[in-house]
Amino acid sequence: MARIETGRILIRGGRLADPARRRAEPADILVEDGVIRAVGAGLPVPEDARVEEAAGLLLHPGLVNAHTHGHGGLARGLADAWTLELLLAAAPWMGGGRAVADKKLSAQLCAAEMALKGVTACYDLYAEAPLPTREGMDAAAEAYAEVGLRAVLAPMVADRTVWDAVPGLKDALPEALRAQVERTGPAPGEATLAAMADILKHWRWGAQDIRPALAPTIPLHCADEFLCGCGRLAAEYGVPVQSHVAESKLQALAGVQRYGRTLVRHLDALGLVGPRFAAAHGIWLTDDDLRLMADRGAAIAHNPGSNMRLGNGMFRLRRALDLGVAVGIGTDGVSSSDTSNMFEAIRAAFQVAAVQTPDPAGWVGAEEVWRAGTRGSARVLGFEDIGAIAPGMKADIVFLDLAHPNWMPLNGTVNQLVHTEDANALRHVMVGGRVIVRDRRLLTLDLGRLAREAEAARARLETLNAERRDLFALLEPVVRSFCPAFARQPYAVRRYLCESP
Repeated sequence: MARIETGRILIRGGRLADPARRRAEPADILVEDGVIRAVGAGLPVPEDARVEEAAGLLLHPGLVNAHTHGHGGLARGLADAWTLELLLAAAPWMGGGRAVADKKLSAQLCAAEMALKGVTACYDLYAEAPLPTREGMDAAAEAYAEVGLRAVLAPMVADRTVWDAVPGLKDALPEALRAQVERTGPAPGEATLAAMADILKHWRWGAQDIRPALAPTIPLHCADEFLCGCGRLAAEYGVPVQSHVAESKLQALAGVQRYGRTLVRHLDALGLVGPRFAAAHGIWLTDDDLRLMADRGAAIAHNPGSNMRLGNGMFRLRRALDLGVAVGIGTDGVSSSDTSNMFEAIRAAFQVAAVQTPDPAGWVGAEEVWRAGTRGSARVLGFEDIGAIAPGMKADIVFLDLAHPNWMPLNGTVNQLVHTEDANALRHVMVGGRVIVRDRRLLTLDLGRLAREAEAARARLETLNAERRDLFALLEPVVRSFCPAFARQPYAVRRYLCESP
């Protein structure tokens, strides 16, 4: 975040969203130097405290986005009926030609949306091509600092393309197209590892609670030597790792073909699965995979919106929780889910769990998904002091207007947070005691200027990437035909309702 609000603040007269109580009750919150010191009804006002009136408002902890992609901010709305593999094939077009200013702008667009929708911290897997740069990651970090959010920011990296990762896909291309895609690959693994080491060595954003991490994008897109190199860097610098694991059925199938074991088993054999490791999506994980992750203390970032949007199947949230896996909730990037709205993601997590069985014993409760989108996601980020309103926690607080139709009447606080709220009742957002959204207006950034810059960047990048777009138009029919056919092979588990046993 950009800065902590120093001094004392008494948030007075609001109602506190407490999962232990069906209906929110009045409570005051005393904040000192950005940290909550006391919570209770009728707290005395310290002489030197500023009073923040909250009458008629519901207070809940800032939402925590366990998985997003800041580089996708400028690609919102480009995809329609695309699978994950189509999205990966389109990446050079969607994200090509970016200057450093574009990289910052893209992250700003995402950060601004999240702030206005009650997200106060996120885990951003940020991609640059052909390799990550200190300047690019600095630009993304600066974007979060200026908006005022906490973030874990990870260069998303690979040393192979989707054409190398999917068995037989490159061979399915006409020879001329094959030659073209071979020229679009990432930098060699050694160069990328050196670039990440440079980023970690010179990281300067810790005071703003913007922390570094690593994100080998998809195991199949990385040679084992490269994955091990990421593991060594993570251990050396003490940073977390997040990777897209078993997001699609194709990935699960290809993993068994390449490694002779599941993706989680392979990553574990390489030493990556542990308390600071998070698997994004994890739809096609087996029970044994989930048990292994629970045993190792690893976590899952569940992204129900993009899982449905890209047709990847249904994650078994109930099963993961029952087996003891830590689960957070994310939105994924706006290039694949088109929104950074965590209220929608939390609601979708409940709904996806419910449609998998007619027996509510196999669903999840509102309290469970709410906890996943707050404390669970904080666990994925590696933060122990966000995701709850309690003494000792950071003062990351969202204020909702109880006069909004979403809250008429106030019957069940957590139920309505999960099943009703959509960010339209949001009034204020506080991060570390500092108000960054006041009366639904973002105070830290000029949205009018941001809109003008975004439209100018869109027009420029659209022209600059015309050849990449034209190439994708030629590649799309091959991917659209080959990858679903590959995924029709049988696998040990089912994650589609329509699949045959």
